This record gives sequence, structure tokens and C-alpha cells, in this order.
Amino acid sequence: MIVVAPDRERSASSHSLTIHAPLRVNRISEDVYTVDGTPADAVHLALNGLLRDDKPDLVVSGINQGGNLGDDVHYSGTVAAAKEACMSGLPAFAISLVAESEFNFDGAAAFAVKLSTYLREHPLPHRTFLNVNIPNLPPERLNRTLITRLGHCVYTDDIIRKDDPRGQAYYWIGGRELGYTSVADSDLEAIAGGCVSVTPLCIDQTDHEQVEKLRKDGAFA
Repeated sequence: MIVVAPDRERSASSHSLTIHAPLRVNRISEDVYTVDGTPADAVHLALNGLLRDDKPDLVVSGINQGGNLGDDVHYSGTVAAAKEACMSGLPAFAISLVAESEFNFDGAAAFAVKLSTYLREHPLPHRTFLNVNIPNLPPERLNRTLITRLGHCVYTDDIIRKDDPRGQAYYWIGGRELGYTSVADSDLEAIAGGCVSVTPLCIDQTDHEQVEKLRKDGAFA
């Protein structure tokens, strides 16, 4: 196993790549490296630089401290790292532990091993990867795994305005989680029920139904 990871917290970095500054790599120990960039940077640099001549069989992004559920996948650096690997043609999954404190990684680690073994025998379709969320429970209490769809999180739209010592305004993007919209078979419903959530995601975000509808309607002709 080879680890190439960001050197600090990179929450909500999405699929950002660092292209206007150099990236620096620090070798922590044998086969363990940190990168002073985003999660997508770490995967891109690993696959096209550090491991260019010996690419891995599988890319696992995580285990992230905190869930990546519903709409949050669009902001998630953890999910973006798996997506970057998938775009490079490698099987990949993102895995997150749904907790805010007192993290119990044993269950998530055991599931990651189980899923890695499964994917070796059952490859995913081309340009498809998995987003996995694990309840903060020990392995013996993870009794069910559900194949899910993305749900819909509900947040406040808080923007916190303050003034610096020079009287200039600055802002924090806040937003408290209020809950989620009830969607059958969603990742959020699975986690609320204490189940592991596995959501297949595709690189192709085209709304194919709308493509056909617009063509049929002769839109913009």
C-alpha cells in the first residue's frame, strides 16, 4: 500500500487542482508521502508523477473524518480524489466516517478492506466509482449495507460578517445542517438507520433524458 495525501485539512476543496503554484512532496516514511495541495492534487501527482511507472490497482480516498452525503459530494475533496482516479481509468472509492468527534475507525477500516477485495473480483463499469459512508460504530454493529442514491441535505445560508482591526469587512461562510429531505433509498436515509451507504457515482453528469427531450422538442432550432 502506498499513501499520498494532503498535508493538512482540505475540507470543501472539491475537485480543485493547483495550477498556479508548484506542489511540494514530503516523504514521511517508506511509501508514505504528503503533498501541500488538494486531495485531487495528491491523486493526480501520484498517478502521473510519483507512481507513473507503477500505477496502483485501486485508489482509496479516505477514511475521511466526517460524512460526505447527499449534495455535499459536490464540495467534497475526499470524493474528488476518488473521482480523479476514476477519470484516470483506475477503480476507486471514497470512504467517510459519519461523525464529528470520538471517531471509531475500526468499522470503516474493516469495510474498506472488504470492499477492496470485492472490487478485485467485481470491477466497476468504466468511469464509475463509489462513495461510501460508514456509521460511527464498531465492526460488529455494522450489520447492513445498502446500495443508495444521493440524498438532499438542508443547510442554513449563514454568512457571518465581521470587521478586522482596520475596519474592513470579512466574511465566514457558515451554514448549519438542519437535516435532510426524505428521499427513498438515499445515502442520508441509510446512515440515519445505522446502515453503511454505498452510492455508485458516474463521471458523466449529462442528463440524458433531457438530451432526448430537447432534441425531440427541436429546442433552439
